[in-house]
Amino acid sequence: MSAKPEWADKDYYADLGVSKSASQEDIKRAYRKLARENHPDKNPGDAAAEERFKRAAEAYDVVGDPAERKEYDDFKSMVAGGGIFGRGGGAGFPGGFRSSGGAQDFDLSDLFGQRSGGPSAGGGFGDIFGGVFNRGGSAGHTAKPSRGADVETEIELDFREAAKGTTIPIQLSGQAPCTDCHGSGSETGKTQSCKDCNGTGFTSENRGAFGFSAPCTTCGGTGSTIPNPCKSCSGRGTVHRTRSITVRIPAGVIDGQKVRLAGQGEAGPNGTPSGDLFVKVSVKADPVFDREGDDLLVTVPVSFAELALGDTITVPTLDNPVRVKVPAGTPDGRTLRVRGRGVPKRGGTAGDLLVTVQVTVPKNLDAAASSALRSYAQAEKDSGFNPRAGWAGNASS
Repeated sequence: MSAKPEWADKDYYADLGVSKSASQEDIKRAYRKLARENHPDKNPGDAAAEERFKRAAEAYDVVGDPAERKEYDDFKSMVAGGGIFGRGGGAGFPGGFRSSGGAQDFDLSDLFGQRSGGPSAGGGFGDIFGGVFNRGGSAGHTAKPSRGADVETEIELDFREAAKGTTIPIQLSGQAPCTDCHGSGSETGKTQSCKDCNGTGFTSENRGAFGFSAPCTTCGGTGSTIPNPCKSCSGRGTVHRTRSITVRIPAGVIDGQKVRLAGQGEAGPNGTPSGDLFVKVSVKADPVFDREGDDLLVTVPVSFAELALGDTITVPTLDNPVRVKVPAGTPDGRTLRVRGRGVPKRGGTAGDLLVTVQVTVPKNLDAAASSALRSYAQAEKDSGFNPRAGWAGNASS
């Protein structure tokens, strides 16, 4: 049986702890959880956590991308069917190559597109392998450059800060570009083509009748090396440090929502792109306001007389108070709408302010107030008013 390359037996779904049928969103959530739990900054000196972090990152780099995930699934299906690395070769190989005695030797670099004129020149296996393992489908392509890790942090905002939007400074600890070499990893800023892989990013190895390609260990698959590594970062281009950034939280953010800041995550090695920063917002409850979408909700205590006779009351908003007219005869619990005084929206508009009136009954009345209220109660009865008329089976009392 032919020897399989190291990556042929990797199960990226198992590395992320998801099933093969998991959605892209499930895969993303699983990766972020693993990256957050096993990040080297959170687990200093823990080799097992660092290994889990690396495996999750490698897996997400493939199955986190829908196109590469499809190619990976196709590749694993062919492997499971014995069409590529199974005993005896056969239909799984382009042109029906066989590995039995006396068979023609061939190099799988043909499949990867490393040899001009090989079977991958017209697509097929070269395209599949190239997409899955970050290899070009034709000669001259190099490994896809890596990027910095995504970072997630959490902040807590007051209700009004979340509703109106705010700008808040936060501190992050992690990999940042080296200031001495400006992130290049080189003291002179120069790189040179890797001599071990001739700048391709891959090296080939013959195993019996087969040849396999793998990322070059000298250059890490980048195709280039640094002749004069920066002493401050040992040629990595990044150093661990704490930095402060200012995060702008847009108006109307809700509890649990995440704000994405592209390129504000950890710096990538040797000038490659930084990851993203995800800021999860936790919103404190407010003693006065609630919200429903973009509408601002407030319950205002009123007296019976204000509802019965009508009045104009002062109501708080996110900015300055407003005057709201309460029509005579307004029932307890009615909601009045004030347009445009709610939570700000994109485009400069805002939701509405919904004012619910709630009668507050006085606990202690002086003699004059009590006498006046008794006179009113008697006048109410004399007028024929019955608050329970038509209620509970037309009860009359």
